[in-house]
Order: sequence, then structure tokens, then C-alpha cells
Amino acid sequence: MVEKQRGAMRLAACDPAALALGLSGGMALADARARVPELAVFDHDPAADLDLLDWLADGCERYSPACMVDPPQGLLIDITGCIYRFGDDEVRLAKDLKQRLRRHGLTGQIALGATPDSARAKARYAKQAIHALPVEALDAGDKVHQALRRAGLKTLQDLACRPRKAFAARFGKATVVTLARLLEEEDARITPRRHVPVVSVTQNFAEPISRTNDVLDTIATLTGKAAAQLNDRSQGGRRFEVSLFRSDGHIARLAVDTGAPTRDSALLMRLIRERIDALSDPLDPGFGYDLIQLTVPTADILLPSQAGLDTKVDRSAQTEALIDRLSVRLGRDRVRYFEERNSHIPERAVVECAAQSGQPQKQWPQPTEADPPMRPFRLFETPQRIEALASTPDGPPRQFRWRKSLHHIVAYEGPERIAAEWWRRKAGHEQSKGGPTRDYYRVEDSEGRRFWLFRHGLYAETDAPIWYLHGLFA
Repeated sequence: MVEKQRGAMRLAACDPAALALGLSGGMALADARARVPELAVFDHDPAADLDLLDWLADGCERYSPACMVDPPQGLLIDITGCIYRFGDDEVRLAKDLKQRLRRHGLTGQIALGATPDSARAKARYAKQAIHALPVEALDAGDKVHQALRRAGLKTLQDLACRPRKAFAARFGKATVVTLARLLEEEDARITPRRHVPVVSVTQNFAEPISRTNDVLDTIATLTGKAAAQLNDRSQGGRRFEVSLFRSDGHIARLAVDTGAPTRDSALLMRLIRERIDALSDPLDPGFGYDLIQLTVPTADILLPSQAGLDTKVDRSAQTEALIDRLSVRLGRDRVRYFEERNSHIPERAVVECAAQSGQPQKQWPQPTEADPPMRPFRLFETPQRIEALASTPDGPPRQFRWRKSLHHIVAYEGPERIAAEWWRRKAGHEQSKGGPTRDYYRVEDSEGRRFWLFRHGLYAETDAPIWYLHGLFA
């Protein structure tokens, strides 16, 4: 692979055959062709390399949820507390990872360390002992490496037995910190590419499974385990993610959200089944799934409640369950509710929110026959312009034309006068430009249809007020 570096074409990466011929990364392409005239070269694609690393990192989540991409060719995995599935043997985990890489035609140098810097350096220089690492493992620059070697310091063993104060005074504190991390004296935590979930449960299979019923039974078992862990933490999950690891490296992911914290495994299974049924592309097990993982990335406090003998049916719980099912089937953003906002302008008075994001802070009043609604429940997204005729300049409308139809008004209520939000104007209340006054009317035509329309602007504000239709009453 070749890429342009400082105006010259250089080798970015070489395959084993090229390495065997004495070529290496960083060599000028002209020098490489002089050695190997029949050299086959291709343009280097760093973005494709990053995509491959991301794909590998997804697969490594079978070992730990804390995985970090270390470009250009590295992955860091924090396996703390994750080796119980391998008999608490880190070597067995590393061996399993190496075998999986080999199945995909990939080779990797795997090393174990107490700190990320130690593991990275061991893998990079193919060393298993920390003190055997060369001084180049410090990544402190060529000048520092040359100075250390001239002083007779060639390995980390030589640096470990030297006083750190003199070392910091000569090469800087950052180099001393790097040395401490390489020697596993100081731990710098990795930054996982995904948030570490609150709860994570997995199920391995000696032989891959492919039957849908077996997959659902396994997920049901995992939801029960996750519910038990959430119960111990007095928490309920708000989001549940299922990852199906296929034996060929493909990962299928399913996620369900709930409007309220829950640890009801029966409810979760209903939602997961709904989610699977709603998929545009059905799950393809291929040669089977060899691992299924259930994680709870988001959770809230959920304290146990004691039901009394006279407890009535909890309608809110039934409503939340219905919202969850509809959101899973139709999409989280498809099921919404109206949330009131602090504005008297009709189109700004409410805003749509996802139903699973929370509960409305205010209950809307229920209209009655004696007290009909003052405004329609649904408004036009953009008020529609109409032609209206009023008896007096600032009086109520007598008739209007909308969509080429003439409506004669027989009854009206109003006006409801709404002034512009003067505090939004740059010059404050004294600035006249900022929005004309609106006069809203509830009108009924000769055929009994009711409309909500307004005059945009008074004659004291403009010479030609414009009429708009803003909503329809049921």
C-alpha cells in the first residue's frame, strides 16, 4: 500500500511477501521499485482501515464491553472481571481471540498487561516481559531514544533502576509518567468506544444455535438474569440492547426502550418479540449464533412498591405499556405527546416530544359540552391564508374564502387578542417592528363547520391586514 507523504510516494504497509523481500513501511516507492521491479502497489485507504478496526472492536465486545480503538492497527480491551467465562484464565481468552482472527484471515500480536500502555508496548515489540522492552517503547521521540542509547540505556530494565528525579530533569515529567505506565506502576484507564452498560449478561454456546425458539429462550433467560441484577441495585432499565454474535463475525443488534424504569422480564420479552416482528430484514442466523449478550446501558432508580388490598387498577402503567409496544412497533419517534411551553403564541405554546422520553408535566383539561375547547386540538403546521370580509375595519369576519370555497359566517366568538412577544425583539418593547397583533375568532359557517382564524395586524399597525386560517374544530 502506498500513500503520499511530504510530496513523495512511500510505502504505507506491506504484506508478508513484500516484507520477506526486504521492503518496509516508510520506504520511498522509487527505492522499493528499484529493489523489486515487479512490485504491485495499491492506494492506501486509511478510512477502510478504521472501518476494519471498528468491525473488529464490535466483535471484541464478546469479551468485554470496554473496548477502545488504537489507530492505526491496535485495539485495547479492558478484560477486568470478564474472564470468568474462560475459567478465570486470561491466556485462554487471548487464545480464543487469536483463533477467531485467524478464521477471518487476520494475524494479530496479542499481549496481556496490567496497564494499557504495557499491553500495547508488549504487542508492538512482541515481548512478554516488561523489562525486556526497548527504550523506543517510551514513544518519546528519536532524540530521547538516541540520548538514552548513547548513555548505555537500551531496555526498560536499565531505566527502571535509575532515579526518576534525574530522569525527569533531563527528559521531562511526561517521559517519567510514560515509563511508570509501561512498568505497570501507574494505570491510565482506556476510553471505551461505547459507554459501559449498567448491567451486562451473556450466554456462550459450545455449538452455534440457529433456531428462532432457541434464540428467544436464551434471551428470556438473560432478561431474567438482568432483572435480578437490577433488583439488587434497586434500579430499572430504560433501554435494553441484545447483541447476537454470529460465528462468522457478523453482529445483529436489537434495542428496545421503555417509558418508565422496569425490570419485568415478561414485558421485555413482549417488546423484544415486537421488535423482531417489526424488522424490515429478518434475523439471518447464517451458520448460527455462538454468543448472545444482553446489556442495560440506561437505568433509573426503581424502588419496590407495596400494593394494598384496596389498590385500584393502575391505568398509568397500562398506558406506559401500550406506549412501549407502539414505540417498538412503529418507531420511538413516531409515538409522541404534547408538552406545554411558556409562550402565548399558539404555534409555540406546545411542542411534540417522544412519548418514551418522559411523562407530561401537566395534565390537559378535559373539555365538556358546557365548556367547549377554546382552541382546536390540531393546528395547521403553517397558517393558511384566506380572503375574509369584515363589517368594520377591526370587526369580526362575515365571510371568507378558503380553498376556492366561500363560507358564510353565522356565529362567532372573539376576538382573542394576542400581541407579539416584544421581549424577543432586538430593540425591546418600543420597537414597532417585531410582529403584528393577532385577533383570533372562533367562527361557525352556515353548514355548521367551525374554524379558528385570525387577522394578522390591526389597522393601526398596517394598512392591509392579512387573514389566516389556523385550525379546525372537530
